[in-house]
Amino acid sequence: MRRKHLQNMCVTLLVLSLPVATYAVELDEAAKQAAKQNDAKVLSARTVKQNSGRTHEIKLLTKKGVVKTVKVPDNSKKKKKH
Repeated sequence: MRRKHLQNMCVTLLVLSLPVATYAVELDEAAKQAAKQNDAKVLSARTVKQNSGRTHEIKLLTKKGVVKTVKVPDNSKKKKKH
């Protein structure tokens, strides 16, 4: 039982240490993870379409009062309309 708990903790810590882009898919998920990783509040979030795909742009307000923009590739498997 104790070993299983330790394994779960290790996996959780590993996932939290990965960059947001590694596992973020949808805009709301990307915003939540970016805020959590940067210990900040989300000011705004939007998805920008580019030639090579889509990118989530998330503006954060850190505890030090600094506004920071994080860009996360949209890794979702949504089909593009033709």
